[in-house]
Order: sequence, then C-alpha cells, then structure tokens
Amino acid sequence: MADRIVRSTAVFLRPFRLPGFDGELPAGRYQLDTEIRAPAGLSDPAAWRASVVIHLHPPADMPNLARALTVRLADLDAAVARDEASGQPLDRFFLQAMLDDPMIRMVMEADGVTEADLRRLYEP
Repeated sequence: MADRIVRSTAVFLRPFRLPGFDGELPAGRYQLDTEIRAPAGLSDPAAWRASVVIHLHPPADMPNLARALTVRLADLDAAVARDEASGQPLDRFFLQAMLDDPMIRMVMEADGVTEADLRRLYEP
C-alpha cells in the first residue's frame, strides 16, 4: 500500500499543549495532514505508522509566517481528549472525532461520502 495523506481539521475550544512545541497553542481551528505509512514488506495494518502535521497559526507580530509541527497521532489524540472535557456538546464532539479520524476519512473517500454529507446528518 502506498503512503496516504489525509487532510482534516481539529478544533480546540481551549488553549492546549503538544510535545515538541514550547508553550501553549491558542484555541481555534487547525488544519491537519495525517500521513499513514505501511512499513516496507508489511501489509498488516497493525504495523502501520501515522504522524500528523499541524499547521500552526502565525504569531500576531508575523502574520505571514507559515509554521507547522509534526507530532505523533497518539499525542494529538491525547490533546483532543483533554479538550473534550471543556463542555462541548457530545453530538458535536462525536462528529468532529469522526471527521478527524484518518481511517474514517479513508472509508469516506472510498464510499464517496463528503464531510458536508456527515454534517447534514449529525448537526442540528
């Protein structure tokens, strides 16, 4: 299987921290590029590796500065889980969790289902 990059968005309702970045990142919407790699010669999905590139917001004093941070998928999942406890309605959290999952994105792509289709089903 060839490497796959899945684009998605994560929304943080509160400031958060991630390994590899000094300081706190502001709440907001972040563009994610999740790369799923199958190690050479191994087709077993349990052996696959995933990393996430998070496109960071530019600092206020440098609005044209593009920054990105690469983290392990597990670290991003932990940050999202911590943010989950911030009082977000459960149905909205469930939908965003589905849309942020790279495996669900691949199934959606294979089935021809768009993000807009899911939002029409799950959002009031």
